[in-house]
Amino acid sequence: MGIKSLHIESLLQVMPESPGVYQYFSSDGLLLYIGKAKSLRKRVSSYFSKVHDNARTTIMVRQIVDIKYIVVETEYDALLLENNLIKKHQPKYNVLLKDDKTYPWIVVKNEPYPRIFSTRRHIKDGSYYFGPYASVSMMHTLLDLIRQLFKLRSCSLNLTEENISKRKFRVCLEYHIGNCKGPCEGLQQQDDYNQSIISIKEILKGNINSVIIHLETQMKEFATKFEFEEAQVYKDKIEVLERYKGKSIIVNPNIHNVDVYGFVEEGNSAYVNFMKVMSGAIIQSHTLELKKKLDESPAELLGLAVAEFRERYHSDSREFLVSVEPDIAIPCVTFSVPKIGDKKHLLDLSEKNARFFMKAKLEQADKLNPEHRIDRLMDVMQKDLRLPVRPYHIECFDNSNFQGDYAVAAMSVFKNGRASKNDYRHFNIKTVVGPDDFASMEEVIYRRYHRMIEEGLTLPQLIVVDGGKGQLSAALTSLEKLNLRGKISIIGIAKKLEEIYFPGDSIPLYLDKKGETLKIIQQLRDEVHRFGITHHRNKRSKGVIKTELSEIKGIGEATGDSLLRHFRSVKRIREAKLEELSAVVGIAKAKIVFDYFQNPPSTSE
Repeated sequence: MGIKSLHIESLLQVMPESPGVYQYFSSDGLLLYIGKAKSLRKRVSSYFSKVHDNARTTIMVRQIVDIKYIVVETEYDALLLENNLIKKHQPKYNVLLKDDKTYPWIVVKNEPYPRIFSTRRHIKDGSYYFGPYASVSMMHTLLDLIRQLFKLRSCSLNLTEENISKRKFRVCLEYHIGNCKGPCEGLQQQDDYNQSIISIKEILKGNINSVIIHLETQMKEFATKFEFEEAQVYKDKIEVLERYKGKSIIVNPNIHNVDVYGFVEEGNSAYVNFMKVMSGAIIQSHTLELKKKLDESPAELLGLAVAEFRERYHSDSREFLVSVEPDIAIPCVTFSVPKIGDKKHLLDLSEKNARFFMKAKLEQADKLNPEHRIDRLMDVMQKDLRLPVRPYHIECFDNSNFQGDYAVAAMSVFKNGRASKNDYRHFNIKTVVGPDDFASMEEVIYRRYHRMIEEGLTLPQLIVVDGGKGQLSAALTSLEKLNLRGKISIIGIAKKLEEIYFPGDSIPLYLDKKGETLKIIQQLRDEVHRFGITHHRNKRSKGVIKTELSEIKGIGEATGDSLLRHFRSVKRIREAKLEELSAVVGIAKAKIVFDYFQNPPSTSE
């Protein structure tokens, strides 16, 4: 046992069973990884006591020479601490949280007589930040609503009590046109101003009902004092809020203070959309991208995102709607995966937002670097189809016949995720008699790859067979004859349910119907169908020439082709006059054809 192993073994023996955060270090003091654990000893020991499927995890474990840990009270405390440490140190092997910093926020400044405005800079100065708002128009709608309801200052004066008492400032135009109550000259008391700020914060949090109740109370107080003008002001404010509330509600208004987390993943990235729902209205929505480093599970990734969003937005929700249950426990919080109803509608909407965000990110990256698209797509297909290498070259096969005759097969080819039509091939079935799809597939696969081996051509990384287990087994038989089994990956796709079959596995794989891998396989299959049908029709047409024209003694294939090109069908040739036929093939051959159709030979049983 080496020095490294002895040191780590001694650490594992004294490591507590408590929740906490662990940190792995390399020989040069580099922080490799930060993780959380419900039990530090069990979690950390698992890294050194089993063989890892993921190569990056194996490489990381080999580099670990020291372990440090921090014990906390609960698993949720560990999650929050892990999140903060990852953002601070950004270790090499941790999930990378990628955020779009350009979204605007609404800030309530931490100052006397707070200002409220939009900003793209989130500064830790004690101010309250609401957002970020993916929709700028939504943010401006809220700001306009606030300005309509409350008379707040827009200046940047330092309104301390000392400055106001010394009369350093004078009211501006905003005061004279009725947009401000003049706190700079002491014309508005701070308590009155702060009461408006409290109501504004509730509106920005989505608690519109509580603001309406407060305004109704104020309205009634003025009405009982017969101050009807003031009561009317509050009534107008209530009507504005009711109109805004009516436009905002998209689901059941009884769904209140709920956090929604939609999760999707593609390749080495995952995308989590967060939506805050108050009284049935979505008041916040934001999507975060997470770059995987060690093949983290969806439960792990969602746990990291939940910690990030909950801390960022200071959420106090006790109900989370999620795509998958995260691997964390938060005190007084319940996680649920809704299957029907309004809550399912909200979760679907959140997943849709995450998917649109993902699509936009991928398209942007693909435009900037086309090679990135190819590598990313190949990585996705390799993972989805459990392939040993990236499938840059894929060949797909299908065969067909018409009532047992004219048996043909076709092959489509995709290179770098796109159709390579110059490489498509047709096959006429030579050794199979009758409608035997399995034997036809066996013949075509053998002929294709036997020829490639003889000509020294580069073999594909993946073969796709259009059909289920039977066609796949037939194709495998040919690969075994050519000693290619295991050297080329092969799968079958069944038509009805888009089932993917692997050699030796009776249980099919169901790919994500919206994923890129299934779309590529479907395109391969559609192309081989199209190409095969064209060839099949041509072969059947030639079969008609053979039975109707080529059987006429003295009429060869060239003459038959000339007649068909001119008259378009055998029926028109049969009905043509001798002069019309002569104009195309000459009098001698025209007379042979004309006499044949006028006096067709008798047939006997």
